[in-house]
Amino acid sequence: MVVVKKSPGESDESLIRKFSRMVITEGILAEAKRRGYHLKPSLARKQKKEENRRLRKAYG
Repeated sequence: MVVVKKSPGESDESLIRKFSRMVITEGILAEAKRRGYHLKPSLARKQKKEENRRLRKAYG
């Protein structure tokens, strides 16, 4: 859960930017997108294997 507290003299816009950064860094948005649809376990394994292969190729 992301909690952002307002400091004295801090504008609302900077508070929104801080909140957005925290949401992205904690991976909440990515998790919501991932859970947005059902993926069969076999397809999930295949997708993960393909992603790992792609990453190995890029950094290998």
